[in-house]
Amino acid sequence: MRALLDTCTFIWLALDPDRISEAAASTINDTSIELVLSQVSAMEIAMKHHSGKLPLPDAPQIWIPSRRDYFKLVDLPITEDVIYRSGQLPDAHKDPFDRLLAAHAIETGSVLLSPDRPLSDLGASRIW
Repeated sequence: MRALLDTCTFIWLALDPDRISEAAASTINDTSIELVLSQVSAMEIAMKHHSGKLPLPDAPQIWIPSRRDYFKLVDLPITEDVIYRSGQLPDAHKDPFDRLLAAHAIETGSVLLSPDRPLSDLGASRIW
């Protein structure tokens, strides 16, 4: 099984782990599950940090890889198939980052670790 961390889940895992649900924490701690972080999340974090909406202890280009390595998350590159799928999903959720993450989970057969219920309406399998 593969689990894709939502952007907020990754941030909380690194900075505020008490915000992660018991079910998501159990999935994260299960060593038989491959944990992945989408490059979509790296883009979202970098953009929010640049705009001043997301303070981080270090620059995103240092902080993201260091936290990804620390938590043993596999870097999941975005593909054109994911981009195209994001445009074919239902209109249940308008946020482009969330649509890309849902599409990434669907395209890679991953469960999405996210508190964002509308992602399920996009067709992504979700644990929270």
